[in-house]
Amino acid sequence: MVRATEHKIVLVTQQTRLQELVRRYNTVEQARFYIEHHGGEFDDYAREHAAYQAALQRAAAFLESYGRLQTVDRAYMPNYLFGTNDLVIALGRDGLVANVLKYLSTQKLVGVNPDPRRWDGVLVPFAAAELPRIVPELYAGKRPVRDVTLAQASLNDGQRLLGVNDLFIGRRTHVSARYEISIQGASEAQSSSGIIVSTGLGSTGWLKSVIAGASGIDRACGVRGVPEIRRFDWHAEYLYFTVREPFPSASTGAELVFGKIAGSERLRVVSFMPEDGVIFSDGMEQDFLQFNSGAIAEIGIAEQKGQLVA
Repeated sequence: MVRATEHKIVLVTQQTRLQELVRRYNTVEQARFYIEHHGGEFDDYAREHAAYQAALQRAAAFLESYGRLQTVDRAYMPNYLFGTNDLVIALGRDGLVANVLKYLSTQKLVGVNPDPRRWDGVLVPFAAAELPRIVPELYAGKRPVRDVTLAQASLNDGQRLLGVNDLFIGRRTHVSARYEISIQGASEAQSSSGIIVSTGLGSTGWLKSVIAGASGIDRACGVRGVPEIRRFDWHAEYLYFTVREPFPSASTGAELVFGKIAGSERLRVVSFMPEDGVIFSDGMEQDFLQFNSGAIAEIGIAEQKGQLVA
């Protein structure tokens, strides 16, 4: 094959719902039976799969002609080694971009929406048909690239984990998490459903839902005490932390439950959990740090930035 360039391009894909069903039930026919038996519309799964495959074929056909293409499923992201100058294309929903971005360093990431009629695509603004225009413009330096602030959890044993949307610190199960939280000279022992730390990119996700729930309770009680947190910039040099369902008792408090982590500040969390303590990011529970008794986490802004093509 004659390529236009020798640039290496990594195309990151994700399984469709239909592929996940087939993996579970072995065949398309058995997957159809399962969905329809429970009153679902199997044809919707089939249409979504067909749209994804069409976008994948279109993207791959161009990228193979333009550079050295390597296609990787997102399940392999934690162990995949990117080259310094690789261009990364994520074909999927917004969540795929967040899952991929935290494994990059100097690489630029292009988000491609496989089905614009189905997905709004805040982080995947391009269609596969636009790649023949976007990719050459990017290599020519004619495309804007947005810096994305990442959150970082650093443990006292040297391990670290990045979060593009958010970090979760708590228990693997629904059992209450026990820990001590400290920031800006204030400390408190707590028992809760865990701590969420959100970036600007994730400010319309988990953080928004927590604030909405607290605001709803305040309105029902005739109180106006919940801060109005709207979406903040992807490159904002601060994070917000929220504590989910803190339980006040004789030995635990519920005062230090919301705040900003700005600049070089760090949120310090000491684990009091003998087992099942975890820190994971962006909803990827499979990729986590153990956070059991004796572990200390420092949460703040990561030095590295994500680079998302606009």
